[in-house]
Amino acid sequence: MWRGRWRTTGSALLRVIIVWAVSTLTMLALAGILPDFRLQSDDGDSITQIALTAAWGAGAFGLLSAVVWPVLVRALLLVPALVLGLLVFFLNGSLLLIALSLIPAWRGEAAPETAVVVAAVMSAVASATSTALAVRDDEAYRRRLYRLADRRRRRQRRAGASGAGDPAPGLVFLQLDGVGYEVLRGACAGGLMPTVAGWLDRSHRITPWRTDWSSQTGASQLGILHGSNFDVPAFRWYEKDTGEVMVCNRPTSAAELQRRAVARTGDGGLLTLDGASRGNLFSGGADQLALVLSVSARRGRANRSRAGYFAYFSDPANAVRTAVSFVAEVVREIGQSLRARIRGDRPRVSRGGLYPLIRAFATVVERDVVVAAVIGDMLAGRAAVYADLVAYDEVAHHSGPRGRDTDRVLARLDRSLALIARVAEHAPREYRIVLLSDHGQSPGETFLGRYGLTLKDLVRAGCGLPVSRRAGRTRSGAEARAAVLAALHRPVEEGEEARPGPGSDPVVLASGNLALISFPDVPGRASRERVERAHPALLATLANHPGVGFLLVDGVVLGPGGAVARLDVPGEAEELLSPFGPGAAEAVRRTDAFPHVADIMVNSAYDPDTGAVHAFEEQIGSHGGLGGEQGHPFLMWPTVLSEPGTGAGAEPVGAEAVHRVLRRWLREADGPQVPLGLRPGPVQDPRPERAGDGILPSDAVPARDETR
Repeated sequence: MWRGRWRTTGSALLRVIIVWAVSTLTMLALAGILPDFRLQSDDGDSITQIALTAAWGAGAFGLLSAVVWPVLVRALLLVPALVLGLLVFFLNGSLLLIALSLIPAWRGEAAPETAVVVAAVMSAVASATSTALAVRDDEAYRRRLYRLADRRRRRQRRAGASGAGDPAPGLVFLQLDGVGYEVLRGACAGGLMPTVAGWLDRSHRITPWRTDWSSQTGASQLGILHGSNFDVPAFRWYEKDTGEVMVCNRPTSAAELQRRAVARTGDGGLLTLDGASRGNLFSGGADQLALVLSVSARRGRANRSRAGYFAYFSDPANAVRTAVSFVAEVVREIGQSLRARIRGDRPRVSRGGLYPLIRAFATVVERDVVVAAVIGDMLAGRAAVYADLVAYDEVAHHSGPRGRDTDRVLARLDRSLALIARVAEHAPREYRIVLLSDHGQSPGETFLGRYGLTLKDLVRAGCGLPVSRRAGRTRSGAEARAAVLAALHRPVEEGEEARPGPGSDPVVLASGNLALISFPDVPGRASRERVERAHPALLATLANHPGVGFLLVDGVVLGPGGAVARLDVPGEAEELLSPFGPGAAEAVRRTDAFPHVADIMVNSAYDPDTGAVHAFEEQIGSHGGLGGEQGHPFLMWPTVLSEPGTGAGAEPVGAEAVHRVLRRWLREADGPQVPLGLRPGPVQDPRPERAGDGILPSDAVPARDETR
């Protein structure tokens, strides 16, 4: 205990000394630039004497600012805001003149108008330096949030809200994107995530759950938030009826998928009543939105997806904290990539270009904004919050699911979880924190890296079409890239990739280690006979390739060596797909019934001994199909909630099953989940019913978003 106190005191003292030194240098620089500002006597002084004078002046100004300034601000609270804003500069300048007058031998002197400028610059520099030094100081950040919570509680007591009784517990769902069950268990056992490990020891339980065939965020999160991921066969797919390519991380596609899910279920989503959606692909029916992709393509008041950025960065302390971490993360990624090249790590993918910036955005900017938004939601007392933290998923795609790079990301995520948990202790209602992931990640060399050609090249060769001599790379579809483009208001994969041109050439689309092949000139779904008649060598070429695990063609599964299994014949598909784990046949059977399933679905090979797959994109940690840890995310819940499975040890199967579990947990709270502002009485949904409710934010004015 004493060691911790001494460490805290020493750290604070060191910060004071550094800020003092920077302020001294700033004062010296201003004295050399401004003509009406001097730090030496009329007879002249040595450099040492001038430096000591600057240190004295900077220290006196800092001390006066710390002691006198709060008293002045409190005394001027009744002054109109505009007048106070003007007085701030003159009062700050007056404090500087007083500080200069305290320098021995009257060595410091400044004209009044110059003192205003010097004081403003020094205050800004000192504030930026102090904030930068506290970039890792979550305790300072937490103390500011505590003060905000205390002010809010006092306002509620003055408004008489305390008479409404204790509110029902709220739920915070935190999605650790891409973190598989085994990865989380290993991180807890290895000491990387002490916060999560402590929860498992004291208050939480954990179970894996099985994804659908499409083991990726679009399908999983749509099912979790909206209760249906029907007709989402992959991360990207071609729809013959519209001639368009749907991509889960394209804003227009995400909005359409959300509309279809709401139409199918007749329900707005998991978060329709007093909910908040933060950093997700879909809104879940929430009114409070920040960084939600499905609404980011819209203009005007209906689009609040980027409001989280403004609310967060309008605070200078947040801006400096995140900016310093962003630069550090870019440097860290460049260093890690260089070390991987020097060591000759295999497998390895390109990590140049804009990737260091995209990684820093995912691991720093989006994390900080989402965590701050969740904290604001808890302090505002919202009933349900769902947030996605994408940092691990982005790094694992390029560095692999396990290693030093991802270990550091997991450790930083654990610190964010610890901060959220500490703030929850001061929220106006009790919160139950649920951790979950949308999928895992499977390692393995890319299809291109292992075999020297892309799947598109292999398909064209099987169709007798010309193949480029130089193998092209398939763009990665990670969520972080889409989040960056949405934040910058840039389109995602528009143009030729969004709407392929006319012709008979097959459309080949990659989704991790799952690929989809469609023939635009064939109406409806092509039968196996039609494919073999048009392209006799294609199916055999694909099925017998060592990098391919199996194909799905019109209700028939084709494997290597001429293996064939019909989905409508009991047991055949189960036997052929047994290497891919329990439930593989049922997942393929469900996808086969989708209206927009591709003419040919291709799943990569899978090695059960190593857990490796071959991504058809440039990813050495991938997900999207069957095989390995990618299909085994986790669900972790407080023990006060019921077991998620239907029986002892039973794990949920499919994202829609997870949605039903989360719905049940919301109902298990002590009373209905209602906003804190409602008084006792008949509980009614405060929002009017309307067609497609939950697709877009409510037209009503939302509660004030206290992200800051």
